[in-house]
Amino acid sequence: MKTRKKIAIVDYGVGNLYNAERAFARYSDNAVITERAPDIANADAVVLPGVGSFESGMRGLEERDLIDPVKKAAQSGKPFFCICLGAQLTLERGNEFGSHEGLGLIKGTVDKFPDLGRGVKIPHIGWNHMYPASPNGWDSTLFKTLPEKPDMYFVHSYNLNPSDKQDILSLTTYGWYEFCSAMKHQNIYATQFHPERSGPVGLSLIESFVVNL
Repeated sequence: MKTRKKIAIVDYGVGNLYNAERAFARYSDNAVITERAPDIANADAVVLPGVGSFESGMRGLEERDLIDPVKKAAQSGKPFFCICLGAQLTLERGNEFGSHEGLGLIKGTVDKFPDLGRGVKIPHIGWNHMYPASPNGWDSTLFKTLPEKPDMYFVHSYNLNPSDKQDILSLTTYGWYEFCSAMKHQNIYATQFHPERSGPVGLSLIESFVVNL
């Protein structure tokens, strides 16, 4: 049975909105794309998706007067799910095409992949597995129902780099480099991968988020 609780999917002028909407609409009859502050304030949960550069994402939020509404929603304690660029924007600063201020919901920065050597292409595009950052695994998180080392779909050239390693929920290795592929900070879940494009396993993560509202 689908939930009737309202899920606001924030439209700030970047891509991937409709893939996200379709994924969340599988489990909710009230998942809506919106750029209206009252919809975000009145929602039971908020989703911040996105594809593109850090600077364009913050500019899109600013042009729509959505920076304060999004920050207030996250700080209110309501469930907050961020995907790819949306996950990056939760951090304090993005170092892509210059240095740009982020939402500052989680301490840390967004930084470019290092040189990974010949044959390892940037951006990192395609399927890759993730694994728990903590020896305790994913207990007491939305990820607890996932299989061991699930494969998720990635498209990115820059990485989440939270200052507090306790905020790192999962890790992924690309070439020789290990990076943060998901964060959890209080009520905020933020994934560098795209669960809405990651098949049944990714959809199960979205289902867990919705079911637990």
